[in-house]
Order: sequence, then structure tokens, then C-alpha cells
Amino acid sequence: MTENNHPTNEQELDAQGLFCPEPVMLLHNRIADLAPGAVLRVLATDPSTNRDIPRFCQFLGHELLSQTVEDDNGRERFVFRIRRGE
Repeated sequence: MTENNHPTNEQELDAQGLFCPEPVMLLHNRIADLAPGAVLRVLATDPSTNRDIPRFCQFLGHELLSQTVEDDNGRERFVFRIRRGE
């Protein structure tokens, strides 16, 4: 485990500051590079990702492990953990 309690093999995609459709487009490209079962942590600031990323996972067969909102100095940051499907 790393110091932030995430597995060391968990990868991260920083899509903060990007707006629809960019976060999902980056997610689509990045998750394709991962092995099935690998976990990707996505950071985003666009509120539409709360709708788009769960739908992306459902449509393409990936598992949405968690979806949370963090306070980043008065700005909302949306954090998703996704396990790549087969």
C-alpha cells in the first residue's frame, strides 16, 4: 500500500481542469492500455463526470469501485476508482 492507502499498482489519470468530453475521452484511451483487473484512479473537476464516468463503466463493462467528492481548497474534486473489465 502507498501512504494514501491505495494499492501501489493503482494508476492515476488526472483530468482536472478539463471539460466534457475530454475526461471521458482520456479515460477511454488510458483504460485501454491497462491489463484486465487493473485499477485506475481518475481525478476530475467537471461535474458532468459524475454522470458520464459511471455510464462509461456500465456501457463498456468496467467496474466502478468508488465515486467520491473531495474538497480541494474550496473547489470540488471528483475521484473515481475503476477496475478494468475483461
